[in-house]
Amino acid sequence: MDKKLLLAEDDDLLASLLKFRLEKEGYEVAWSSDGRKVKEQLKKQIPDVIVCDIMLPYFSGLELIAYVRKDLKSNVPIIIISAAGNEETVLNAFELGANDFIQKPISLSVLLVRLIKVMKKT
Repeated sequence: MDKKLLLAEDDDLLASLLKFRLEKEGYEVAWSSDGRKVKEQLKKQIPDVIVCDIMLPYFSGLELIAYVRKDLKSNVPIIIISAAGNEETVLNAFELGANDFIQKPISLSVLLVRLIKVMKKT
């Protein structure tokens, strides 16, 4: 059975590469390039895992973590991927409820291992 993954990434090229590779690994990937669209998707269905950039148009990745944890009261695993890897941003993401953080540029192999790891814990 496919694992449903929501990818929130505004870089079209990176998103396309991730979507292609994740689908080859058996994930059913829904992709949105801005925070408002991600929020709408989450209202309809909570995926098995979320991979989210911090810097998104309209609604940041940090705001999305807070939305999922506080408003939706969901413990779905959330992996943050971001070029904004300063310590304050990373700590803020974890305080809000992120399960993992991967600094960009990301390794697809590392992402796949981390996905398996966070999904086993839930």
